[in-house]
Amino acid sequence: MPATRQDRKAEILKALGHPARIAILEILRRGEECVCRICPQLEGTQPNTSKHLAVLKKAGILDSRQDGTMTFYWVVDTRVYEILELAGEMLRREERSRLRRVG
Repeated sequence: MPATRQDRKAEILKALGHPARIAILEILRRGEECVCRICPQLEGTQPNTSKHLAVLKKAGILDSRQDGTMTFYWVVDTRVYEILELAGEMLRREERSRLRRVG
């Protein structure tokens, strides 16, 4: 049974729902990167980083290519950063509202 649009949206949002995956997207904002360079920036293990990359790839957010023994990843559609920017704007609005209540 094909996934509905709501199912696909939920899959994309779920894939974005982990701090390590958001960090990966921020790393890839500059362009294609080898997993060997992503992993140290996350300060995690290679298997854990690969798991997060696989989730993002399965959701259609990333794609990859092999070059010898190295695997390179990139963001398929950079509009994903608009989602992250909107989340950041929501946080800023929330912080301003909290400060107004306290002050």
